Amino acid sequence: MKLTSALSKILEEDPALFWEQHGDTHEVILWGQGDIHLQVTLDRLARKYKLPMSAHTPQVPFKETIRNAVSKVHGRYKHQTGGHGQFGDVYLDLQPLPRGSGFDFSESIVGGVVPRQYIPGVEMGVRESLVRGPLGFPVVDMSVTLKDGSYHAVDSSEQAFKMAARQAMQEGMALGNPQLLEPIVSVMVSAPNDATSKVLRLLNGRRGQVLGYGGKVDWVGWDEIQAQIPQVEMQDLILELRSLTMGVGFFRWEFDRLQEVPEKIAERLTTQAASGA
Repeated sequence: MKLTSALSKILEEDPALFWEQHGDTHEVILWGQGDIHLQVTLDRLARKYKLPMSAHTPQVPFKETIRNAVSKVHGRYKHQTGGHGQFGDVYLDLQPLPRGSGFDFSESIVGGVVPRQYIPGVEMGVRESLVRGPLGFPVVDMSVTLKDGSYHAVDSSEQAFKMAARQAMQEGMALGNPQLLEPIVSVMVSAPNDATSKVLRLLNGRRGQVLGYGGKVDWVGWDEIQAQIPQVEMQDLILELRSLTMGVGFFRWEFDRLQEVPEKIAERLTTQAASGA
């Protein structure tokens, strides 16, 4: 890929840059030391490597889950077109899992009401439904169990059971009281100690939780502030930090966990997702 090759060469010349392709949003994300640094890099891509790029603020990888368990939600797919039809019928149990658990699929079929060869189709339909939940985001921290169902000796197929499972999931996730989740990141901010109080106010104003602060080791006159903050609040943090510290403050961060989004903010984000904004 021409872009990958060009970015690799630019990173060799400028180790302050870093790029990645995000696994959830599939965006190519370029990290640098601020807007000017990134704009200069984009100009180099266009001028030196003939790769004019359009850029935007990276998407925040929100997720969603369910709050409540849902029992025996029914999905039935029946389609007749002449000749063999399509028939699949399933009952699923949906259960919320502790944060960070991911996803689990199981079955407790008794008496062959769903033949073994069709169960992979049910799981496939369930997993496809997790790509976009009722709030518009990928679904995590949930278990799904195939509990019951029925089949037709002629018309049933793996595809029909996949479609039936998708119908059941669509209804079940909506009934489960869906909850929006946002990534929370751990941040370590470095700043001159005469700006520490301003940095603390900055973090608190962005829904951050300050965990502690103290002198930065081997940096006379500097403090380190440790905090946790929603990733969505990180978008232009560097600009405000530089403004408060006369251009010298900096930070490093890493993903910590997913956490429930406050209701008012969740309403705004789900509205944007529904409109495609």
